[in-house]
Amino acid sequence: MSRSITMAVAGAALLGTLAAPASAQPSAASYTQPYQRKAFEIYRTIVGMRTAEGQAMVPAMADYLAGQFRAGGFPATDVHVLPFTVPSGEKTAGLVVRYRGDGSSGKKPILLLAHMDVVDARREDWTRDPFVLQEERGYFFGRGSADDKFGVSSLTATFLRLKAEGFVPSRDLVIALSGDEETGMLSVRDLVTTHRALTDAEFALNDDGGGGKLDETGTPVAYFVQSAEKTYATFELTVTNPGGHSSTPRTDSAIFDLANVLKRLEAYRFPVAVNDTTRAYLREMERLTPGPEGEAMGRLAADPADQAAADELWRRPEAVGITRTTCVPTMLRAGHAENALPQSATVTVNCRIFPGEAVDAVKATLERVANLRGLTITQVGEGLPSPASPLREDVIAAVAAAVHARYPGVPVIPYMAPYATDGREVRSAGIPTYGVMGLFMKDSDQFSHGRDERVPVEQLFGALEHWKVLLTNLAGRSGVSAAR
Repeated sequence: MSRSITMAVAGAALLGTLAAPASAQPSAASYTQPYQRKAFEIYRTIVGMRTAEGQAMVPAMADYLAGQFRAGGFPATDVHVLPFTVPSGEKTAGLVVRYRGDGSSGKKPILLLAHMDVVDARREDWTRDPFVLQEERGYFFGRGSADDKFGVSSLTATFLRLKAEGFVPSRDLVIALSGDEETGMLSVRDLVTTHRALTDAEFALNDDGGGGKLDETGTPVAYFVQSAEKTYATFELTVTNPGGHSSTPRTDSAIFDLANVLKRLEAYRFPVAVNDTTRAYLREMERLTPGPEGEAMGRLAADPADQAAADELWRRPEAVGITRTTCVPTMLRAGHAENALPQSATVTVNCRIFPGEAVDAVKATLERVANLRGLTITQVGEGLPSPASPLREDVIAAVAAAVHARYPGVPVIPYMAPYATDGREVRSAGIPTYGVMGLFMKDSDQFSHGRDERVPVEQLFGALEHWKVLLTNLAGRSGVSAAR
């Protein structure tokens, strides 16, 4: 995009009532509108379901949500619980719900994404029961309270709210909830391939990506639209050796040889790469990041060949992944006895590959850099590539309207995630995808996948306004919000 994506969007107004009083620690009981109470009811119920790998609870959650949609006025023929079996044999499910529009826009549907499964949590590890939603000190605590039952609740409650208010979109809106995002992401692949007739769309909005940043005083500072994700690929590098007795050491050694390979990998840097998303991100972040790091971001956005700027960001763990492919060792194994020379030594190397770079090309680079005869490199898993999504002005404008309705003037910045979500699969299936969740968080409150996961109470209800503004801007008649 040639112009700033942080431009003001006219006509954005906060729709609905955020009924909480001005308080540092608002309570859920303060949000009294029917759609707010329904969102809280759904949130509390699904956080209480242990939809982790091995628990086989995702189908029950899909059935519960399907019942909410049917009770909310969605025809049974537009609510689909789709069973799915993962390679371990466990049963999971996907849920697809279509909100039918009048077709007046002449456009394909918009697909809305979230996932029902969570990373497991053990009661003995937590301060509280992880599968009981609890409210304390202005926060909701529970496994999945952020990742991603927050997103599931936001989308479900928004559909129910819009239906109750009589909103008729100008195009179909389709929710697709997956059942194994935290493990294999196979169910979402099934949803956009086997069940493509149900999920085909012009683009997708992911409620498990993007989102806003609060500083440590609670002041919003930026909102990030996730329009790209790096490809996740893992390799095992193995050195073999005849081995022998440790009392008679050899001049060659599998461990020493592998250590030399690792030193060469440590010294290697993949070339700097940019795309529209990362260039815009670096340009916008220059204004928000003080000191040499911010200066380097601006210089690299202007000139990807600026080696001094690249060197500065190489030393910044939060920034280096935005600028290039990265490959790092994560696990080591060697030997079978303390008094025997190992017959093999293996390192696991995890790569996060810049969009557009082939997995095979990265493997070839590892072979070249390792430079050891007899070394074998084996890819672990698939390493599905995910192309960056174009920065659509209609999406960016609608997101800006939603963000500014809650937090006027906050910059809206494109972002490439170094991690993976269901958006990777959807992009790979040919549907551009944008992470646009309605959650603003402090860095110090980020506990997804960890102990005592939490979100601010006010954010659950603020996300309802976010999604209403966003969807009524993108699917209202003549592209204008049609909500009351």
